[in-house]
Amino acid sequence: MNFVKIGYGVILCLIIGIIALYLSSFIPLGAVAIAIVLGIIIGNILKLGEKFNPGISFSEKHILSFAIALMGVNLNFTILQELGIKTVFFVIIAMGVTISSAVILSKIFNFNPKLALLLGIGNGVCGSSAIAATEKIIGTEKEDVGLSVAIVNFLGTIGIFLLPFITNIVLGFGDLKSGIAIGNTLQAVGQVVAAGFSISPEAGHIATIVKMTRILMLFPLVLVLLFSFKEKIKGDKQKFKLPKMPVFIIGFILFSLIPTLHLLPKESIEMIKKISHYSLIIAMAGIGLRITLKSILSSGKMALQIASIIFLIQILFSTAIIYFLL
Repeated sequence: MNFVKIGYGVILCLIIGIIALYLSSFIPLGAVAIAIVLGIIIGNILKLGEKFNPGISFSEKHILSFAIALMGVNLNFTILQELGIKTVFFVIIAMGVTISSAVILSKIFNFNPKLALLLGIGNGVCGSSAIAATEKIIGTEKEDVGLSVAIVNFLGTIGIFLLPFITNIVLGFGDLKSGIAIGNTLQAVGQVVAAGFSISPEAGHIATIVKMTRILMLFPLVLVLLFSFKEKIKGDKQKFKLPKMPVFIIGFILFSLIPTLHLLPKESIEMIKKISHYSLIIAMAGIGLRITLKSILSSGKMALQIASIIFLIQILFSTAIIYFLL
């Protein structure tokens, strides 16, 4: 690996990432989404020389894979013990409804099915992390990745204020039901924490546990996608290859064992989480630098409309089930 060759692009992505982290203290959109937006702005305004391309490519591919592998430490399967079987089942069904609605909407509106699937996964599982972990398996364009991350985070930010109002005031849910609804609908952990604790500490705690359960569903979802996007072999009879397990997914699975089996102290796990988060921000800056405004303008409006409908379906389904059955 030529470190000098990739240096310019990686340093540029690193600088964008640092700025995004700083701005995230003032803008409730999240550092990951801000990094993409900054990357898009810089990449479209400045004419970056060829010397930046190897480093940008390295950031959006290898640093992203590294971030996804480390992301596994966010999965602690012992969390399932804190929820009843009924609630866990509800979380799984709601996630399936959200992702399925994205697929159906893509057919109704004749929209890019892979981008719609990313929007469904981002809404249904855990926002930017889920999009980053699945985009290579799905085989989406980098423009679609950046667009879906930005839109999902934007809707989640609106949801921070919308969900407490709907659950606590409009529907009159108590702390338990409000926490379940918020944890099962908002996209990012930070958004869930902000919305849940705005109601009460109990609602915040419940919302966080439910959200962690959704994050755990990323592991089986990845396996389902691997088999769904398996390669066909051309021949007299169509056969299928077993899906190739990407290295970053193997790392993701191995790192998920660390918190589940208590292989490292809590401080070490928190450090790995931070490294993963920072790496993801740098990688998203690289993806943003590759996105052209033309591509956003061509599909951005429809993508936002479809994502909004998906989010609305997610909210309606979750609150209806909670209201009538839980």
